[in-house]
Amino acid sequence: MDNVYGRGPDDQPYLYDGGNAFLLGSPIKGGGDPHATDLPRNNANPSRALIGDPRNDENTIVSQLQGLFLRFHNRTLADNPGLPFEDIQKLVRFHYQYVVLNDFLPRIIRSSVLNDLKTDGHYDQSKLKFFHWKNEPFLPVEFSVAGYRLGHSMIRPDYRLNDSVLLPIFPVGAPPAPAPGFPEGLTGFRAMNPAWGIDWGRFIDIDVRTYDGSADDNKKRLQFAYRIDTSVANPLSNLPLSVASNPSSLPARNLLRGWRMDLPSAQHVAKAMGVEPLEDEEILIGKGVDQPAAGEKPVSITTISKAFSNNCPLWVYVLAEAMKKQEAVRIPVKENVSITTPKLGQVGGRIVAEVFLGLMFGDNHSLLSLAPNWYPEGSPNYALKDFVKYALGMKTETKVRKQSV
Repeated sequence: MDNVYGRGPDDQPYLYDGGNAFLLGSPIKGGGDPHATDLPRNNANPSRALIGDPRNDENTIVSQLQGLFLRFHNRTLADNPGLPFEDIQKLVRFHYQYVVLNDFLPRIIRSSVLNDLKTDGHYDQSKLKFFHWKNEPFLPVEFSVAGYRLGHSMIRPDYRLNDSVLLPIFPVGAPPAPAPGFPEGLTGFRAMNPAWGIDWGRFIDIDVRTYDGSADDNKKRLQFAYRIDTSVANPLSNLPLSVASNPSSLPARNLLRGWRMDLPSAQHVAKAMGVEPLEDEEILIGKGVDQPAAGEKPVSITTISKAFSNNCPLWVYVLAEAMKKQEAVRIPVKENVSITTPKLGQVGGRIVAEVFLGLMFGDNHSLLSLAPNWYPEGSPNYALKDFVKYALGMKTETKVRKQSV
């Protein structure tokens, strides 16, 4: 969690309030949260957020999520007076890692893949087949350049932050003539507009909208991520000059990066993993929807170019593999329905899961190394929504107490 804690209060005291609590920034409104704030910023240069990793100010949503982590720490500190900083940090780390292991990974990776990495329901280091290291854990290029770029396919073209603010991910139209009504996008590295406070019930199924714990249905407001598939939202195919150029297409940039880093084809990776690779006609390019619109039916990769015959780029394969088989999941919407959704399969899922697990098993301070059977006090079903509710200061049955460690 270096992006949250930096190098700690002794080495980076300007991130803290003179004690062990994080500094917070100027108030922001709009989302209903009476305590919402911007990140703390350099007074001489407000575009510079005072956080452990400046990249977490890259866009409005990530910036405010970083702020929630700061507030989670501060509330944990307030609820445990006298507890040393190192123990507070451990509590926050354990809660975050528990969410990653038990909420995040199951949302993006097929259950069959995760089950193969467990013994008696618990993640087992001996089940890691492919992610090994000699001296210390590292990020394999198969993960960083291909597998974990799954998120690019899940991005929406715009997001509603609160009842009054709807923004595209990038400004629509080139300056100095942006599209009417959308002169700005979600891009960050600047002081937060004070009206852009996020209504977290639009992003996370926190079940309540009010901050005193009274019930309020957020299930009509949730904005779901796009499905994992071999397509991206239109703005990502033509990035603004302020973000990237030559090429300006994010998919093209991903493919070029994989080629320049000499990644093997997906078929070679699958065979090395002992997985029977998909046939070329099973690797589909397009939207992974139940009922494709006219003219939007996915096509096989070799329809695009014969050069990809038995030679699929790993990033594309990871997404296409997810489309091949879908899992039914419950979606917290008003209608209380189940849908099918793509999740990473035997190649992509194994790459992503083994790296996450391997990094934690290789860290002597992690949850998996220190207390693999630990769970947050009050509920073994603890999820991101519980983490967020606690950070927001909402009333919750789940406590973050000293005895939890």
